[in-house]
Amino acid sequence: MSDNKMSRRYLLYIAPALGASALLPKTLSAQEYRIASADIKLGVASYSFRKFGRTQAIQMTKELGTPYLNVKDFHLKLDSSPEEIDAAKKEFADAGIILVGCGNVSFQKNDEADIRNKFEYAKRAGFPLIVCAPTAETLPKLEKYVKEYNIKIAVHNHGPEDKHFPTPQSVLQAVKNLDPRCGLCMDVGHTSRTGVDIVESMAEAGPRLLDMHIKDLADPKGKNSQVPVGDGKLPIARIFIQLIKMKYNGSVNLEYEIQETAPLPGMQKSFSYMRGVLAGIEAAKYNV
Repeated sequence: MSDNKMSRRYLLYIAPALGASALLPKTLSAQEYRIASADIKLGVASYSFRKFGRTQAIQMTKELGTPYLNVKDFHLKLDSSPEEIDAAKKEFADAGIILVGCGNVSFQKNDEADIRNKFEYAKRAGFPLIVCAPTAETLPKLEKYVKEYNIKIAVHNHGPEDKHFPTPQSVLQAVKNLDPRCGLCMDVGHTSRTGVDIVESMAEAGPRLLDMHIKDLADPKGKNSQVPVGDGKLPIARIFIQLIKMKYNGSVNLEYEIQETAPLPGMQKSFSYMRGVLAGIEAAKYNV
C-alpha cells in the first residue's frame, strides 16, 4: 500500500500525532520507540553537520532530542591519535551521546594495515558498527576483522553512480555468505534513485539490515531533490511499518545533505514528522 493510499482511520490517528510531535520536549531519550518487538532508534548521521565542529555537532544533536549519533570523520578524524580519540569519546559521553557507529568509512585500498587501523579506531572510540564503502575485493577481507574486533560492518549503497554497490541487492549478494555481522546500511534516497522498491528491498535484507540512512526526495529519482522528511515522495510511513514487521533493533539515522550551513530547522521538521508517523502507527495498531 502506498503512502498516498493509507486508510482514513490511519490518517485520523496520525494527524493529531504529527501535530503533537512538534511540541515534544527536546530531551535526550534512549530507546524512544519500542513498538511490538521493534526498538527503533531515531538518530543522526553526523555528516549532516559537516560544516560544524564536534562540539557544535553534539549540541545540534541534543537540540533534535536524540542521543543517537553516527560519527563521520569530520567530527573525529580517522588518523586521530589514541589521546585524541579518548578526548572525543569523553566529550560525547559527557554530553549523553550514544555512539551507534561511525562512517561512512572508505575501504577502497586493498591494504590490510589500512583495514586494521580503521578497526582499531572504531574499537578505541567505542563504535559498535562501521558504515562502510568497500570494493568487491576488499569486502571479503573485512570479515576477519569483524570477527576479531566484534564490530559490525554495514555496507552503504550509494545509488546509480556507485560502481561497487549501487543497490541494496548488490550488497546483499556480496555479504550473503559472510559472518552475520556483515550487512547493509540502506540509504533510502540512493535506493529510490536506482529504481528498486525501498520497502521490498528492506524485507529482502531481513537481518542483514544493520543500519539505515533516512531522507526524503521530491523526485524519487532526483539526486538533487532532497527535502525535509515528510515533504517528499518517499514512502516514509511504509518504511517504518516494515521496520516494525521486521522487529528491527537498529538505528534510523537522518542524513540531511541540504542546507549544509543551516541544517537544524529542516532536521527538526524531519524529526517531528518521523516521530509523528511512529506515534500514529502505534496508535493505529498497525491497521494501515
